[in-house]
Amino acid sequence: MLAVASLLVLGVGALGWARADAPDLATQAFAQRLAIGVCGTCHGPHGNSGQPKFPRLAGQNGNYLVAQLKNFRGQTRGDPDAIGYMWGMAAELDDPTIEALAKYYSSQQPLPGRTGDPALAARGREIYEHGIESEGVPACSSCHGADGHGVADFPRLASQRSQYILKQLASFQSNMRNVAVMHGVAQNLRLNEMQAVATYLEGQP
Repeated sequence: MLAVASLLVLGVGALGWARADAPDLATQAFAQRLAIGVCGTCHGPHGNSGQPKFPRLAGQNGNYLVAQLKNFRGQTRGDPDAIGYMWGMAAELDDPTIEALAKYYSSQQPLPGRTGDPALAARGREIYEHGIESEGVPACSSCHGADGHGVADFPRLASQRSQYILKQLASFQSNMRNVAVMHGVAQNLRLNEMQAVATYLEGQP
């Protein structure tokens, strides 16, 4: 993974990385080239990743994207893919470029996700909308919205890759990805419950 990240960073360097002194329109144009030419290798040119292990970024909450890119840059997000891919990719991103990348991705149209097993998705919907009171699991919708499009600075989850959602829930559960609110939610979820939620969300528009 580190080798892949290193090769991609070399590609970014060829595009000319620092844009702190650039006008907003130039920074936005640069960020679009970066998103399509470099980030698109894993996330797709318009943020609709075709690879299950990489998240879809199209239509994602811009504030959330800014926060995550800064966490990657500061090496404070420590799940394996963050370390293997994104720490290197974000290391030299300045704030204007981060903000422009977030603007680009948040303005892209997300493609419909894959519809999974109906029974599993139905169980996932129940957990997403109502939580599991007996296990101390709150409703996911309270932060991520009834439609899964995110509330305030919380991320959009609708149409996200189920494999990616499951991987992140496991990272929250183990505290490998150290986010207190999500650790509190995920620590009481069983694997089949996480799979159900992930399946439901991937099928949402």
